[in-house]
Parts: sequence; C-alpha cells; structure tokens
Amino acid sequence: MDEKNMSLPMASVGGKEKGYLFEFFPMGVFFTVYPYSDTQILFELTDIQKLLKAYGVKVYEIELLTKTIREASSLPVKIADHFDEQMLIKMIRETTGQELNLPEAIVAAEKEDFADSQVKLDISKNKMEASMRIEMKENSKKPDKNMLLELIQKAGIVFGIKMEALNQLVQGTLTDAIVAVGNPPVNGIDAVIKKKNNMADRGKPSDLEYSRVDYKNLHWFIVVKKGDILAERIPHTHGIPGMDILGGVVPAKSGKPKPLPNGKNTKIVDENIIVADLDGQLVETGNKIMVDPTIEIKGDVDLSTGNIDFNGSVLIKGSVQAGFSVRADGDVEIRGTISGGNVEAKNITVFGGVQGMNRGVITAQEDIRATFAENAKMIAGRDIHIGDVILHSNLSAGGKIFVEEHRGLINGGSIAAGEEIRAKCVGNPMNTATKLEVGVNPMLREKYQKVKIDISNTKKQLDKVQKALAVMQQVDKSKLSQDKKEKLAQLIQSQFPLAGKLQRYEDELVTMQNAFEVMKSGKIRILDKIYPGAKLVMGSLVKNIQNEAQHCVFYVDEEDATIKTGAY
Repeated sequence: MDEKNMSLPMASVGGKEKGYLFEFFPMGVFFTVYPYSDTQILFELTDIQKLLKAYGVKVYEIELLTKTIREASSLPVKIADHFDEQMLIKMIRETTGQELNLPEAIVAAEKEDFADSQVKLDISKNKMEASMRIEMKENSKKPDKNMLLELIQKAGIVFGIKMEALNQLVQGTLTDAIVAVGNPPVNGIDAVIKKKNNMADRGKPSDLEYSRVDYKNLHWFIVVKKGDILAERIPHTHGIPGMDILGGVVPAKSGKPKPLPNGKNTKIVDENIIVADLDGQLVETGNKIMVDPTIEIKGDVDLSTGNIDFNGSVLIKGSVQAGFSVRADGDVEIRGTISGGNVEAKNITVFGGVQGMNRGVITAQEDIRATFAENAKMIAGRDIHIGDVILHSNLSAGGKIFVEEHRGLINGGSIAAGEEIRAKCVGNPMNTATKLEVGVNPMLREKYQKVKIDISNTKKQLDKVQKALAVMQQVDKSKLSQDKKEKLAQLIQSQFPLAGKLQRYEDELVTMQNAFEVMKSGKIRILDKIYPGAKLVMGSLVKNIQNEAQHCVFYVDEEDATIKTGAY
C-alpha cells in the first residue's frame, strides 16, 4: 500500500460498483477487489484475465491475482510491474472517448501553504527527462524544496534528480526547469576490419634520391610471406545499458558483427586475425582476402609493369624487355621472348627464346628451357634445354645441356656443363670459334668452396668451446661463482649445436665430392657433325677439333689422360 500511495494513478479501470478496480501507476498495476456476498458474484477469474490482456498487462502473478479475488479485502495489491502503454491508451480512448497522455503526469499541489499555486510535472515519453513548472498566483506562497521532492517521488521518479534545479525553482530564479534526467545507454560499436596492406599503393614508383622516381619498380603486386598478418578484426561491442528516471533499465543497441574476409590460402588465428598460409601475392576478390602463389602478367614486362620481384611463380604472357628484370622464388614461364632482360627463378621456361643482347642474365636454381639463345648468358643449377639453336652465347649448367631438336646447333660462344653436352651440330663451315666444356659446375664449385670455409670456421668455434670446457671442468664446481656456473652451462649447451652443424657441413661436402667424381666421366655427344674451330675442355684436358667429325662422342680416357672419340 505504501508503494501505491507514492503516486497518483495514470489511469483507473472499474470501480466499487463493479466490484474491482485496476489502477495504473508508473511503478506497476494495482488491483483492488471489494467484498461481495456469495449470491452476488459480479465477475470471475477469466473475466479479470481478459481485462488485463485488453489493457496491455501481459505478465502478472496468477496466484496473487487469484488470492486477491478470493480475499476481496478492499486493499490494493500490486500484481504487475509493467504494462503496454499504447494498448492502455487505445483502450481508454475506445471505452471513454478520452485521450490519455501517459508521459504527462500533472500533479496539483494541495498543501494549504501553497494552495493558490500549481506545480506541473511532465515526464517525457521515453521516461528519460522530467520538467517541472510552477504557476504562481498573486500573493500565493511558494512551495519549499521538500514539497517539490515529495511530488517527484509520488510520480515514481527515483533516478537522475537535479537538486540544483529544484533549488532554483524554490528561490524563484526559474519557474520552469528540468528536474530529472536519465542516463542514456551507450550503444555498441560495429566491428571493423583493419587491413594491413593498402591495395591503393600498387603501381606507385619507388622514390630515388633528389626527388626522382624509379618507374622500373612500380610495385604492381603486394607480396606477402607465410605467417604475415593480412587483416585484423576489431570485434563489435555490446554497449552499456542506461537507466530512465523511473529506475527502469534502458537497453543498449549492440554493434553489428562483421565476418572475417578470409579467402584461399589464408587462415584465422586468435579468432580475429587473418594470416597468409603460404608465400604469394595478396589478392582481394569481392569481400575476400586471399594469397595467390602465382602472378600473371597479361602483356610485356616493361614500363607498364616495372620490374617483377615475387616470392611465388610468375606467368608472363608477353616478353621481358631490355633493361627490365623478373625475380621469383618459384618458377617463371614466359610466353614471348627475353630481350636483354634479367630473369632469376627456380625453373625458367621461355617459349619464344632469349635474345640476350650481351646484357641480360638468365639464372635458374634448377632447369632452363628456351627455343633459342642468341648473345645470351644462362646459368642453371641443373639442366639447360634449348629447342633450336645457341648462337654466340655463354651457357653454364650444373648437370646437362641439351640442343637436339630442330637444327640443334651450337655456334660460337662458350658452353659448359657439369656432366654432359648433347647437340646435333657444333660450329659451322666458317670455323667459328666455339668452346664446349664438361666436368665443371661453377655453381657447385662456388658452393663447395663456401662449405669448406664454413667447416673451418665451425671447427674453430667448437675447438674454442671444448678447450674452455676442459679448463673449467678441472675446477671444483662448488667454488665457482654463480656467473661462472651459468657460463659453464652455456658452454656445455653450445657444443652440441656446433657439433651438429659441423656434421651437416661435412655430409654436404661428401655429397658434392661425389658429384665431382661423376663429372670426371663427363661426355660431349654430337648427333650430326662438329666442325673445326670447336674447342673441347674436359677437366684439365683440352682438344681442338682439326677435322670434321660425325655421329661421335668425346670422353676422357683416364689411363692415357687424353680426350678420345667414340661412336655415338
């Protein structure tokens, strides 16, 4: 009953003559049942339930409702905390023809000491603000602060009361003021995808000194490595609920989530981070981020593309023009030609051949394949396959060089292979100087020398560690300082990786020595004809061709230490 007396009802339904009374307050719905005789039953439980539904009361305590009807004590009982205001307004309009403005609760002051004045308290529709207006008549007495507070409390306002505004109303400096303000909710923030690379930066030339730019390096492709972070999602937030002036919770709007744009060859780590799952170029297709291990150039490598430097494979449907370079960790396939350009990759295939112009270098870790080579320089760690001719070029292969298709001609220049050279024809009737060398692999020889240096350095480091250990282990360990003990532990631990590294180097050296042994049996095979002017170098032996020879093979006779000719 005390809670009900704190406020005047916004609306009432029923009355003593009907045997029941519903009163709608800001803090809830109160139900009163008046005594009746057993022979005068005015309503039943189902009738009351239908009324509650019609007036927007959806949630109530059924047991308490039944008990109130049964006891009929004439005392108001709170049966619900909430009701649908719009439904209540609609029913009042339909049953009485009156308009009910629930957000406006007008409370008339009835105290004798300010009976000639009127205080109006207006509550906003969203219950987030209340304003108070004092209308004074001539010679009327002003209300005091406690009276205004009592009116606020009767209206059900329990939060955000502005005491300073009440003071100003009482003092007369204001006649209309905001006396209560709710705390609005803080809505959540939408999820955001932060990309680590800006696709708009593609095609911008590199900066050089003195405000110059390098148009050969346009960075058309954004290259990423496995494990690189591509994008990060900042998750959405749910927001912070607010509170209205009646003490009700005002829910906050949650921010919108956003899916991660992970595509092919990427993976999600830590729920909100996308990383590359392999080396390649970054590609955005629609809303997805992916990594492509291959770059496709639809035309030539020239000023329109700049130089290409990629950690995957490259397909060039045009040619590589003079002065431009292509470098790739994977394979490079060129549908056109290489005209004085530089190409470096794992495997290189040139459908249109190589016009080196005595300036470009073609370097492959494994194999090179081309239709022809003219004034070109090629270096392959394994084999070189030339489909037609080699003219005045410098070729070096760790394994074999094949020139056996179409004309199969080697004319001019220097051709070197670790194991074997195969050609249809070498030289021409004009006795053009042409050098063929087998039993040599410049790349392997360079690597061999480097490994020998690595072995020497590692042995020195290991020997230094072992000597230091021998000295320290002769000392009583209990007398060693903490620093010396830590140093001893570090020395013990460091000797094992050094020993392992030394073993790997020595195994690698043995493998290369075996490869050198194979090279000693290197051969030069001529399917058709070799002309005078050709010079053969096999290991430390040299043979100048004086007469034409056909269908033959050149090899080293170890017993005689000479280069001999045999049947093909």
